[in-house]
Amino acid sequence: MRLTLCKTLNLALVIVGLITLGASVASAQDVFKVNYFSNNAGAAPDATVRIDNPGLTYGNLCAMVYVFDADQQLTECCGCVETHNGLRTLSVRRDLTSNPLTGVISSNGVIKIVSAAVNNSPCDPTSNVKPTANLRAWVTHIQNPVGTAYPITETESSDSTLGASELANLQAQCSFVNILGSGHGICSCGTGD
Repeated sequence: MRLTLCKTLNLALVIVGLITLGASVASAQDVFKVNYFSNNAGAAPDATVRIDNPGLTYGNLCAMVYVFDADQQLTECCGCVETHNGLRTLSVRRDLTSNPLTGVISSNGVIKIVSAAVNNSPCDPTSNVKPTANLRAWVTHIQNPVGTAYPITETESSDSTLGASELANLQAQCSFVNILGSGHGICSCGTGD
């Protein structure tokens, strides 16, 4: 009985391990960039997001941008074409937080970018998003003031694993924002390309 129970438990652990391995293999790699913005208010300077398509696919890609407030609510989303070797610059203040769904501009939050194939509009962040590797992104950060000066730093956006659930949630939330917002909640793509 003990031997059978041990074999059954070992088999169960192997199955769980294979399911976990399968789930991580099925998730998209090098397609999901995450960063933050802070002090987006008052006298603080504007922060920027820079996105580059280094050309792995030798064609256009989409930067599907999803902006979340510090309270974890999606406030704006948009899809921006990224040409081969192009550089796009977005203002956090003017392009990513000036048109929130709720009318309340976020002071602090998270920016998620999905590198995707060109889809139907040509870059629609609400549906048919097909993760396609290779966009790169950097964000400047406005730090807490020292006297009257605001130190500025810049970091490359972190790679994160994009699972099917997260991708589905991003598309659904963006679709909801676009339907409910009547024009609010849609960010703009800045300059470049």
